Amino acid sequence: MTGPTIAAPPPTRAPEDRAAARRRRRAEAWAEAAGAGWKVWLVKIVCLGIIDAMAVYAILVLLTKDSLLVAAVVALGILAINVVYLKPGLLPAKYLTPGLVFLFVFQIFVVLYCIYIAFTNYGSGHVSSKDDAVNALLIQNQQRVEDSAAYPVSVLEKDGALFFLVTTPDGQAEIGGADRPLAAAPDAEFSGDRAVSLPGYTTLDFARLVADQQAVSAMAVPFSDDPNDGTLQTRDGSTAYQYVSTLVWDADADTMTNTDTGVVYTDNGNGSFASADGQTLATGWQVWVGGDNFVRAFTTESIRGPFLAVLVWTFVFAILSVATTFALGLFLAIVFNDPRMKSKKYYRVIMILPYAFPAFLSALVWQGMFNQDFGFINQTLLGGAAIPWLQDPLLSKISILVVNLWLGFPYMFLVTTGAIQAIPDDIQEAGRVDGAGVWQIFRHIKFPLLLVSVAPLLISSFAFNFNNFNLIYMLTGGGPRFADASINVGASDILISMVYKVAFVGAERDYGLASAFSIIIFVLVAVISYLSFRQTKVLEELN
Repeated sequence: MTGPTIAAPPPTRAPEDRAAARRRRRAEAWAEAAGAGWKVWLVKIVCLGIIDAMAVYAILVLLTKDSLLVAAVVALGILAINVVYLKPGLLPAKYLTPGLVFLFVFQIFVVLYCIYIAFTNYGSGHVSSKDDAVNALLIQNQQRVEDSAAYPVSVLEKDGALFFLVTTPDGQAEIGGADRPLAAAPDAEFSGDRAVSLPGYTTLDFARLVADQQAVSAMAVPFSDDPNDGTLQTRDGSTAYQYVSTLVWDADADTMTNTDTGVVYTDNGNGSFASADGQTLATGWQVWVGGDNFVRAFTTESIRGPFLAVLVWTFVFAILSVATTFALGLFLAIVFNDPRMKSKKYYRVIMILPYAFPAFLSALVWQGMFNQDFGFINQTLLGGAAIPWLQDPLLSKISILVVNLWLGFPYMFLVTTGAIQAIPDDIQEAGRVDGAGVWQIFRHIKFPLLLVSVAPLLISSFAFNFNNFNLIYMLTGGGPRFADASINVGASDILISMVYKVAFVGAERDYGLASAFSIIIFVLVAVISYLSFRQTKVLEELN
């Protein structure tokens, strides 16, 4: 009898052997590239050239917008792409790079940008820089100067932009646009004492002036780089007059003064000009506000009350949606799994029909059926009743749960049917031998084993319903709206629909606050998912 043998450790390679192996792999990579032919290399160079050209253009545009950080990220990214595809080898990186690019653009960048916006006051009236806000305020408060000189103008076009060719009182020609102050135009051509055309530009005829009347009337051409000098504006495209703002901008003092009332507005540090009594001008600029948006969400009464109500309803909606769809789906799965039932496959096909219909279209159909005046439910099923299914706070929530039950039970029916059929029959037979009844077998054997399979799906269903935007927005639109809320939010809104409406619906759009709400939603879903998946480990011990 021989004793156990101990395997000798594998021989370690000498540094020279490892270096030789690297050189061999590099040589094989070069040989593989050479064997692919010049056509493959040509295609690669052309594709990289196109991508590089687009990247260079993007970098130049970003630099003109003072987006230095984004321009640097694009430059580093395109450099990495060129290294990956021009250097021999790196085969895994060549396959992973396209996916990583899309992951960064559509996921990572969006998340990081949302986090950045949450700490700013970005929203209606605060969308640009301070200089842009100053110019906008001066233009918005302009009035025509009484007895101002009449300036003959011709409206020109170049590269899709409109310009004014102005004849000054001393007979000189000047040209300017909305973003370009008036400047001398010595090459202008005159018809009588009026400048009518300029080489490189197209003069608009009467038909074009009529077609573009709204754009022409909205134009305000600055006299100079000093915004206090006013602008030239025209209503008929033929004669322009000087307009001067009732606000005067003092760059040295950093103040706006209303010449009609004498009120002085100063920078309040929050992206707005404010007077001594707290009144602010409508247009402001984007600034960093730190955690103010999160503080507003929990301390401002007109936001906190509706937000907490929506938060509670979101949890109730997600929990009840999962519970009701799972209960109905499991019940139908058990019924149609009975071997004594005939034609089971036809019944199962009928049960999954709602799952085959697009959810957002189903929500719109149900919206019509719940219509208070003309809906099928009120007019046909309830004999002409006028029940406000979608206008009452409580009834709108009940309607949402009913529609979501209709949409969600086929999915639960499918997964529970598969899970039940996967339970071995001998385990159930052992329960019967021990004297267990049907309910005891289901409660102590089938249901625990069923949860092992479907628990992750229940968690994902909860996360989906937590952000079920389509159903809420298509069915009720989040209404009816809270009367005491300072933000656009209603009784049937969930968090995600509230975020959408705060950011994109209505006259006052607060992207910073909406981004803060988005971060709160992310944290809530992440914490709940983490705790739920930890709990599923307990169920795995049943296997």
